[in-house]
Amino acid sequence: MKVNVLKKTSNELRIEIEGAGHTVCNLLQTKILEEKSVEQAGYDIPHPLTPNAVIYVRTRGTAKPEQVLRDALRNAREMNKEFSKELARALKEK
Repeated sequence: MKVNVLKKTSNELRIEIEGAGHTVCNLLQTKILEEKSVEQAGYDIPHPLTPNAVIYVRTRGTAKPEQVLRDALRNAREMNKEFSKELARALKEK
């Protein structure tokens, strides 16, 4: 995956992720919106034949959008680890 920064200000970040689909973007959007400092977040896949997604984050106050995105990624990784452990445990029981 390649990431291109399309817009970066003190409270806005718009990035393009080459090769990302709805699965990754929906998870990121969900985790970003869990942050209290986020005013608005979303994603768009401008063309269905090109797997490039654009993610947008706007924060309020002094929160930096790039830090919010990093935090959301960390939270998604933690959720993935937790799910992986639970899945392994459940599969051992069967």
